[in-house]
Amino acid sequence: MSVWAEALAGRGLDSGGWAIPGWSAGAAVAMMDRQGIATGVLSVTAPGTHFGDDAEARTLARAVNEYCAELVKDRPDRFGHFAGIPLPDVDGAVAEAVHALDSLHADGVVLMSNVDGRYLGDPDFATLWAELDRRRAVVFVHPAQPPMPLLAGTPAPLADYVFDTTRAALNLVLTGMLGRYPDVRVILSHGGGFLPYAAYWFSGLTSTVVDTTRDADDMIRELKRFYFDTALSASPSALPALLEFAEPEHVLYGSDWPFAPEQAGAYYNDYL
Repeated sequence: MSVWAEALAGRGLDSGGWAIPGWSAGAAVAMMDRQGIATGVLSVTAPGTHFGDDAEARTLARAVNEYCAELVKDRPDRFGHFAGIPLPDVDGAVAEAVHALDSLHADGVVLMSNVDGRYLGDPDFATLWAELDRRRAVVFVHPAQPPMPLLAGTPAPLADYVFDTTRAALNLVLTGMLGRYPDVRVILSHGGGFLPYAAYWFSGLTSTVVDTTRDADDMIRELKRFYFDTALSASPSALPALLEFAEPEHVLYGSDWPFAPEQAGAYYNDYL
């Protein structure tokens, strides 16, 4: 069990009502071999590394990132990693991002779509975005439970996660955070939620109702800056929308393993 899974288990936590699955480097490599995946990029999912205490979050993020860095060091051909960052502790998040990118040579950082109901365009997070921009960093956005009750009998990954990815992406654009930091490359999980399907809904209504100073075409160009992984999204209905909207080089493979079991990955791989 990884250091992150141990930390969650010790606090009785899960991921939005989704049980934390077992994971090992050996099982990961075996799955990748069966599915024809050359390299897997490791990252934590919701609830991230911050469970309410800044000092504990800094310690956990460092432990998680050093654990992943050792795995990559042992198998650089099979693993990369996105570093966990302890938001909403901005000072801790900046320090950990610098350490992970400069000293541990992480491939990027992973941010949850919201932290305690605060989305990534929050002005208090600008210091972190500026640091990531200076390093031309990759930022992987993974969804979290939005600040609302779960649907009865429905774990967050089944319904709310795709919603919150979309919410986070729109927030980054509408607040101008994405536009102010043009050298950050942001990957959205799960085909971007329903962003590709709803992009012109967002641009048309923003430019005509919400903020008439914004140009619809400029907003579409901003939304097209995102990268999108195909985890759980290479389906006959979602994939055409994604491929129609996204820049071709902005579509990336994703498996969501082990939270999505190998059978789920194979199901979407067949469609892909």
